[in-house]
Amino acid sequence: MVLGHYGLALAGKRFAPRTSLGVLVLAAQLADEVWPLLLLCGVEQVQIVASLHPLLRLRFVNYPITHSLLTEVIGGIIFGLLYFVFRRDTRGAVVTALLVPSHWVLDFLVHVHDLPLWPGGPRVGLGLWHSLPVTLILETSFFFAGLLAYARTTVANDRVGCYSLWTFVGVLVAGYASSILGPPPTGVYAIASSALILWVFVPWAWWFDAHRSFREAGNADTSMRAGPPS
Repeated sequence: MVLGHYGLALAGKRFAPRTSLGVLVLAAQLADEVWPLLLLCGVEQVQIVASLHPLLRLRFVNYPITHSLLTEVIGGIIFGLLYFVFRRDTRGAVVTALLVPSHWVLDFLVHVHDLPLWPGGPRVGLGLWHSLPVTLILETSFFFAGLLAYARTTVANDRVGCYSLWTFVGVLVAGYASSILGPPPTGVYAIASSALILWVFVPWAWWFDAHRSFREAGNADTSMRAGPPS
């Protein structure tokens, strides 16, 4: 799952209007943001199986820290607490805390039996990656539903808030398509290096979100709308 994680981050703005989309993206993608760093350090391992179809080319041999359910739940609690300490925003703290382990939940739908429940524990996964059409439907449904929620929740204040959002969307979709249509990666270093690009989307999301405002809504009180995204 790639686009689906960003879809949940975008939808999260509906429930945490004072929280920057950059923070929401970081929470939803925290596992994939840290994974390439641990891959480069040799702490976690992956293998390339070029003969399989694009969604199954990577065999996740060992990633107990970034992709186990237990560590993601703990990571979510820590993330939410830290956010609350610095921002005193209960809604934002709860949403970001939930977004971190939501990564595991979405991955569970598509991964084969390689997601550990806890480090060294049983590995699970529904394996929808075996079907490219089903995976694409799932990915795009989560992503565009989240995008629709974000577009309805916020309004652009200027051109940055408008065009940077849609450029962000275009780059994400193009990157996902190229990962499927392109050749298999040449090695573990290439995988980790390309995955580090995901960090770019965090400040990018923060940037254009700072140029958008939360729409007036009957269920959004003044305290929710007050102040810039944090």
